[in-house]
Amino acid sequence: MRHNIFGKQLNRDTGQRQALLKGLAGALVRSEAIETTEAKAKAVRPIVERLITKGKNNDLHTRRQLIKALPTINAGKKILEVLGPKYKNRAGGYTRIVKIGPRQGDGAMMVQIELV
Repeated sequence: MRHNIFGKQLNRDTGQRQALLKGLAGALVRSEAIETTEAKAKAVRPIVERLITKGKNNDLHTRRQLIKALPTINAGKKILEVLGPKYKNRAGGYTRIVKIGPRQGDGAMMVQIELV
């Protein structure tokens, strides 16, 4: 039984899953909209929401947390300098998932996750 285990497994080992979600979060912050499968989008959404909420408070501890959670330093800087002030008065709900349709090869539902 999976008591008290947070998040989806996405058919990957722990390290692979963490690297995948870290990369997706970095890509979403960098380009503000990415196209991926529905399961991956639903898994990365709470991670990005938490990072943007942390980014509202611009101090050294937050900067270090963002650098640790994202693949590049530039993504952390963007959250602190651009996205944090942009969403300063918004209480959550920074992302939107829009369904695109099934993927040609295997029929997986594709979505676009974007920052509002």
